[in-house]
Amino acid sequence: MLDTEIIHFFRTQLYAWHALNARKNMPWLKERDAYKIWLSEIILQQTTVQQGTPYYLKFVKAYPTVFDLANAPSDEVLKNWEGLGYYSRARNLIFAAKQIVADFNGVFPNNFDDILKLKGVGNYTASAIGAYAFNLPHLAIDGNAYRVMARFFGIDAVLQSPEANKIFSKVGNQILDANNSAAFNQAMMDFGATQCTPSSPNCSRCPLNLNCYAFNNGAVGFLPVKKSAVAKTKRYFNYVVACVGDSVYIHQRTESDIWRDLYQFILIETEAPIEQTQEMTFQYFDTKLSEILNGAAYAIESRSENFVQQLTHRTVIATFWEIKLEKQIASAPDFILVSETELQRYAFPKVISNYLTKNQKTLF
Repeated sequence: MLDTEIIHFFRTQLYAWHALNARKNMPWLKERDAYKIWLSEIILQQTTVQQGTPYYLKFVKAYPTVFDLANAPSDEVLKNWEGLGYYSRARNLIFAAKQIVADFNGVFPNNFDDILKLKGVGNYTASAIGAYAFNLPHLAIDGNAYRVMARFFGIDAVLQSPEANKIFSKVGNQILDANNSAAFNQAMMDFGATQCTPSSPNCSRCPLNLNCYAFNNGAVGFLPVKKSAVAKTKRYFNYVVACVGDSVYIHQRTESDIWRDLYQFILIETEAPIEQTQEMTFQYFDTKLSEILNGAAYAIESRSENFVQQLTHRTVIATFWEIKLEKQIASAPDFILVSETELQRYAFPKVISNYLTKNQKTLF
């Protein structure tokens, strides 16, 4: 059990700091509409405030109510999400909007257990929505809160371990200002984001440093303790931009893999880069492509530079092979033939969007 004087010190200093240093440039601040708070929280998962803000504004404008989002075509929602990454969030957003309409008559649930039932909503997100929209007594423990608590209270358990989850939950419940959870959560969030930062925090001017374990024990750089980084793997995507006249073949990714439900060109994935000068590797590419094209003759017009997209645990290295076909592919039910202008209606992974942006005037 934490000392009551320490808890009082922590809250008092935190609120005093926040009164002078609160972030003010976020459009969801002081928002009490649970639907809009939910949108902001889902968008900000794995996304910075700077990157997420225009997407939040776009979604609020396109889908002002949960009914609008629930009734929107999935392809349209994914297109609006394009470039934000982690597309499972967008799919969960669509599913949860339909849940709210079907199970709660379009009224956002106002208790923690029901909020937690929504697709894509975990403990942190449910706590944040509950606190900001309904002032429910829950501390939203994100990376900022973990860092502040680990340093101030000297918690050295490895993040995301069962032991750490119990400790941080116990400490969080004790320091939370249950009567004013929205303000306390926002203060913790802002403090971790701008004062108790991951690297080079300004500890000498921190109002909590008098009783901060990390500051007084030279442990700022060691807390919180993180799990060992997962080694990143490389994936080599060879996209075949197969054009017939002024149209090109695309298809939707449906397998359980990255970018599910997004669109792409014909894809041949290989274990290493393909080089036309290396007969073995190019022969594999040529054979696979002939199978996909159902024997249709093709001519390689050009090969692009590599386009790279860094994901959490893997690096996608994409090469685009532009080919010309004399006629349409026979028996190709998985592919659709679209014009250059029609391409703009479909949601693509960022690596393809970057390629299209660079080659939009030369593709056809």
